[in-house]
Amino acid sequence: MPYLVINIVMDLNGLREAIRKQPFEPFAIRLADGRSLSVKHPELVAVGQRRAIVIQEDDSCLWLEPLLITSLDWLPQKKDSSNGKHGRKK
Repeated sequence: MPYLVINIVMDLNGLREAIRKQPFEPFAIRLADGRSLSVKHPELVAVGQRRAIVIQEDDSCLWLEPLLITSLDWLPQKKDSSNGKHGRKK
């Protein structure tokens, strides 16, 4: 049974690391049932000792069991189309 406890802690620690990353990078939480939950801001996730809560875009919340998390995948960043020419006038 200790293996199960270690796995839960590791899954939640990975989630904690993702929301504390500086600078924050949006990511998706992939679940065992095939769902993917986008996390676009670190304040939309709360991680407890045994569960996590994710606030969705419609303000609903999901309670997650760590054993259901299969991966954390970084979302593509929006590319800056200005090519480094912020506010530059010709």
